[in-house]
Amino acid sequence: MKPEIIKVACSNCNLRELCMPMGLSDNDLQKLDEVVATRRKIKRGSTLFSNGEKFTSLYAIRTGFFKTCLASEDGRDQVTGFQMAGEIIGLDGIVNDRHSCDVVALEDAEVCVMPFDRIEEISREVTALQHHVHKIMSREIVREHGVMLLLGSMRAEERLAAFLLNLVQRLHSRGFSQSELVLRMTREEIGSYLGLKLETVSRTFSKFVEDGIVEVKQRHVKILDTEALQRMVNTQPQCH
Repeated sequence: MKPEIIKVACSNCNLRELCMPMGLSDNDLQKLDEVVATRRKIKRGSTLFSNGEKFTSLYAIRTGFFKTCLASEDGRDQVTGFQMAGEIIGLDGIVNDRHSCDVVALEDAEVCVMPFDRIEEISREVTALQHHVHKIMSREIVREHGVMLLLGSMRAEERLAAFLLNLVQRLHSRGFSQSELVLRMTREEIGSYLGLKLETVSRTFSKFVEDGIVEVKQRHVKILDTEALQRMVNTQPQCH
């Protein structure tokens, strides 16, 4: 089945500020509208692209939630990140013209398809776009570095606290609540990302509930004590 494809325009998109450079002229926006020609709908559980697949486009997430993962040597999936509306995926393919991970929809989703050769072409004329792509790449590098620090030195409580704070902060910048979130990923996927066993994730959530830090109803999480989570994360020795 071919994915449903729809004509799209960045200039009318309410997520524009999140995934496109700020302060573009109407002329620049028109050029970008020409780049983002289509949208694709991805069903929950379906793969947007796979490891080894030829790289042709970047994808701006319009609605929905995704996970990036790699098959580890023992054949299990290692989750390397979670992406949400307004974020751009596909940057992993730039280096070798092939994707180096799988991207799977955690719920029904829609992405804007941005052919990379067109982005490069227009970046030469719209320097703000070029800077923006570099900024996104830089943010990814910083994020991955942060994850490495997280996995390298933090205890289970600190890892989960950092994960929840990061998630709620990203959702808040999209207009959602500062203290409530629905987890689109399973406990197992959180564990895979944080380098923790499923039982450890469940036990740590239970401890947070007992301590009055969060309320949990299935996938719905309400943060009752943000400062307690921040204190956990900030007890980490800082790198200089």
